[in-house]
Amino acid sequence: MNYKTILGLLLYILFFSNCTQVSESYYTYENEDSFEYKVDQFADLAILRYQVPGWDELTLKEKQLVYYLTQAGLSGRDIFWDQKYRHNLIIRKALENIHVQFKGNKSSEDWNAFEIYLKRIWFSNGIHHHYSNYKIKPDFSKEYLIDLMNQTNTLLDKDALEVIFNDKDIKMVDKTKRVDNVLNSAVNFYAPDITFEEVTQFYNSKIQPDPTKPLSFGLNSKLVKENGKILELVYKADGLYGNAIKEIIKWLEMAVNVAENEPQAEALKILINFYQTGDLKTWDDYCVAWTKATEGNIDYINGFIEVYNDPIGLRGSYETIVQINDFDMSRKMSVLSENVQWFEDNSSIMDEHKKENVKGVSYKTVNVAGEAGDASPSTPIGVNLPNANWIRANVGSKSVSLGNIKKAYNNSGSSGRLKEFVHDSDEYDLEVKYGALADDLHTALHEVIGHASGQLMPGVGTPSETLKTYRSTIEEGRADLLALYYIYHPKIQELGLVEDWQAVGKASYDGYIRNGMMTQLIRLKLGDDVEQAHMRNRKWVSEWVFEVGKKDNIIEKITKNGKTYFNINNYSKLRELFGKLLRETQRIKSEGDYVAAEELVEGYGVKVDQDIHAEILDRNEKFKGAPYAGFVNPELIPVFDDKNVLIDIEVKYVKTFEYQMLKYSREFGFLD
Repeated sequence: MNYKTILGLLLYILFFSNCTQVSESYYTYENEDSFEYKVDQFADLAILRYQVPGWDELTLKEKQLVYYLTQAGLSGRDIFWDQKYRHNLIIRKALENIHVQFKGNKSSEDWNAFEIYLKRIWFSNGIHHHYSNYKIKPDFSKEYLIDLMNQTNTLLDKDALEVIFNDKDIKMVDKTKRVDNVLNSAVNFYAPDITFEEVTQFYNSKIQPDPTKPLSFGLNSKLVKENGKILELVYKADGLYGNAIKEIIKWLEMAVNVAENEPQAEALKILINFYQTGDLKTWDDYCVAWTKATEGNIDYINGFIEVYNDPIGLRGSYETIVQINDFDMSRKMSVLSENVQWFEDNSSIMDEHKKENVKGVSYKTVNVAGEAGDASPSTPIGVNLPNANWIRANVGSKSVSLGNIKKAYNNSGSSGRLKEFVHDSDEYDLEVKYGALADDLHTALHEVIGHASGQLMPGVGTPSETLKTYRSTIEEGRADLLALYYIYHPKIQELGLVEDWQAVGKASYDGYIRNGMMTQLIRLKLGDDVEQAHMRNRKWVSEWVFEVGKKDNIIEKITKNGKTYFNINNYSKLRELFGKLLRETQRIKSEGDYVAAEELVEGYGVKVDQDIHAEILDRNEKFKGAPYAGFVNPELIPVFDDKNVLIDIEVKYVKTFEYQMLKYSREFGFLD
């Protein structure tokens, strides 16, 4: 037994022992049949739970691996808080101290407003709304907060106090056309005085060591300015966020010792090396190794990954998801990855933009065991990684559908809002009968076929370089269009994925247009433009096919009893339009056509019809359900025998959002 193994075992005992000191009153013991998905609701948010099916079927070693990976993920939680805004951590610390220490009147409107504000920033990992990017304004006064601070001996520096109430740094990410998107964004990827031009010049001066395998410059760093010179601070063990990254490394090293197989262990070792060095070539090496490591029951996502929070699409937000394979559903859906070349060959995109040999797209339905950073509390339902185009082309990618997350979403809602916005009973019946399956299949097609398809033309720069601020919404729209093109096609029935491809396809088209044209607008305040990348892509896809299809009345705008509806009159012709738009969107990406991307997104995806928006908000007012939902994680609790030997790790479900957020701040606050 080597030194690292001995140290790992000592740490293992120490940490597990500490974790057991938790009151049982914080957990709920509902079984499968009586599981209550909803935990809390406030403002525009609902907090849900998700179950972890199949946990008891794992071996103790597999449970240890899941535990170490979740601990590693949570250890980097505060990185994401700081990435989002430079004052987030100090504001959270102050508000949490008030919450714990305050002994005064807790029945007042002001205190209720304070608690809601704290819950909102917990949900959003900071003071900017997780979806709209606008600063969350409290419904209590600065004077009240100062009084609370005085009563609880809470300290908060002047700048952080003022920014809670003023209009400074109003948008975390500003993608507005013809403004300085870097200077106008509050996100902490850049010092407040750095401009878009300075960022562009900084990275234009860098030379790719191998243009065929371009490094993701900026992915794991922050730009600052010292004495007028731009400097790059790299996230690594002895660099920026070092204290949290050392904790991540510690848990990943323990995970290596219980890895299921050598490829999995090797990928973890390379990830550790990346965190130690911050080297982008090592990150690419890790992504290749991770993509190839497809065997085993356990998998994970960990790193600085999605670039949606960077106004120019370079810097990755910290994120982690720990996954357990759902073998039954994975077998059913693996047929997509087995036939991915057929989908590529038969798509509507130009031949020169197609891949001759789509590499290694693996698809699994998984059950989440823990999330942190950019994936929590708000979480995706599907993921396709890695993001580097050259790795996708040469090695492949992994696509996962988060099965238990989707189940929790589906079991927590009501049908009232659906009845309000469907045009007729036929549309309602289709959604009720086929909507869940259509959503599952759309997600699978989007992740497996969509993101894996297409290629850049020789000599064309990466989408981050060519499409800039439009890169993310173009990519998500392109993947959506692939899914829409194929979900209304007999091939999916031929592959055994559905029993009635037309019914499932119609349900998918109805839902997409209904959401893109109307229901997603409940997430916006009246007068706001669409900013979020996925909302933009759903809007420009829906608005484009509506506009282009007007002459044939493919989608009809109907007013009935003073209410607006969008009814699809011809599903086959709508598919043709999706195919036409897919062809153009792939061309934009393949050729790096910034002008066309700008015209498409700005022309169809940003501005909102104010009359329709006001109507939608008014119609939605009567529904109690929140437009956004996120999750508390289950907690993994070790069980020891009377000789202090680990015999099991149990899954327990927390009762309150408040308990978990305070616990995470206590146990994983490594950046204080």
